[in-house]
Amino acid sequence: MSKIVSRQCQFDPQAYDKLANEFRHVITDIICRSGSGHIGGALSLVETVITLYYRVMNIRPEEPLWDDRDRFVLSKGHAGPVAYTALAYLGYFSKKWLLTLNADGTRLPSHMDQIQTPGVDMSTGSLGQGISCACGLALAAKINKKDHNVFCIIGDGESNEGQVWEAGLFAAHNKLDNLICICDYNKLQIDGTTDQVLSLEPLVDKWRAFGWEVFETDGHDWDDIYNKTNRAIAVKGKPSMIIAHTIKAKGCSILEGKAESHNIKVSDKAAHQKYMDALTGEKVELPY
Repeated sequence: MSKIVSRQCQFDPQAYDKLANEFRHVITDIICRSGSGHIGGALSLVETVITLYYRVMNIRPEEPLWDDRDRFVLSKGHAGPVAYTALAYLGYFSKKWLLTLNADGTRLPSHMDQIQTPGVDMSTGSLGQGISCACGLALAAKINKKDHNVFCIIGDGESNEGQVWEAGLFAAHNKLDNLICICDYNKLQIDGTTDQVLSLEPLVDKWRAFGWEVFETDGHDWDDIYNKTNRAIAVKGKPSMIIAHTIKAKGCSILEGKAESHNIKVSDKAAHQKYMDALTGEKVELPY
């Protein structure tokens, strides 16, 4: 298992590669155990979520409701398994909880729930609403003269929602420079490519026109994600959007870059094993 246990650890790319591989094995396993799940968007966010939780955000896993913590909002709440994995690895709750994903009575529902899950700052899943809530958190911090930042991940398919763009107007109008959003731009959604369903291009120009500072990053490159996130944090007077170019279902050879990875159904142990065997990284011992 990875030796990375804290966001305070010095960055070691090989160790982080191992951690990302572990995350992909865990995410795939728990989704398969639950019988279904949104695997594509969870796997595409592994490097981004690890970077935020381990290298960027000011957090205290032993004190989930610490008032001065940075806030994290996964607006595309169906990608919850990647955030749950990070929270479990950081010690917000036992890794054994991961085995209960979406089960009856679970504290890890399919879409993220701040009432049920320690470390979750905002319930999300109704697309478009998470970024609006992130705006509210950022505005509240400004009003209360707090120094923490709010990080929000939105989906590219989610960006078809008008509410996303209303939130964009609101954030720019209120000069929410403590709000850093990341768009998981894997260019696929449930019904096909984003270009086929409802094109977002020119996405960078759109966000700039809405008054945001905009960066682009390779969403699987540790240094690029980290550096662009820190540049976004340094922006003053307006919110920042990072367009993260990612690969949907990254690391699963039979799903990678395919729209059908958005949600999979797993009917039996053979199907479960098929997806585990399709993971391209070195096999790992699961942590529960």
